[in-house]
Amino acid sequence: MNPMLLNIRPHWRLAASAATITLLTACASTPPPTAEMAVGKASVERASGPAAAEAPVSLALARDKMTRANAAYADKNYDLARQLAEEASADATLAEAEARDLRSARALAEVREGLRQLKDEMVRK
Repeated sequence: MNPMLLNIRPHWRLAASAATITLLTACASTPPPTAEMAVGKASVERASGPAAAEAPVSLALARDKMTRANAAYADKNYDLARQLAEEASADATLAEAEARDLRSARALAEVREGLRQLKDEMVRK
């Protein structure tokens, strides 16, 4: 066997290994976050109803993040798109919770006012 071939083979193996690793890495790229995008969009749409007037800041954050997630998705920056879509969903859920909390606080205030009025009437009689 030619001694020159023995010296070349380890380099060839190294190059083949590097090429294989590169191909495997390219195949293992981040998949598009279609489910996360759909959940984020649905969450923002759901929160847009009652929360629009009662939790405008959280809802605006959710909408902004969903817009940015769509842009990242279009740019194929799937990691950022996934993160922003998940954050948008969380912000939309927060907006809904804030809206429910505000409605509950209003209802409680109405009940308390009604009780106060009943007590006042009882004292007068």
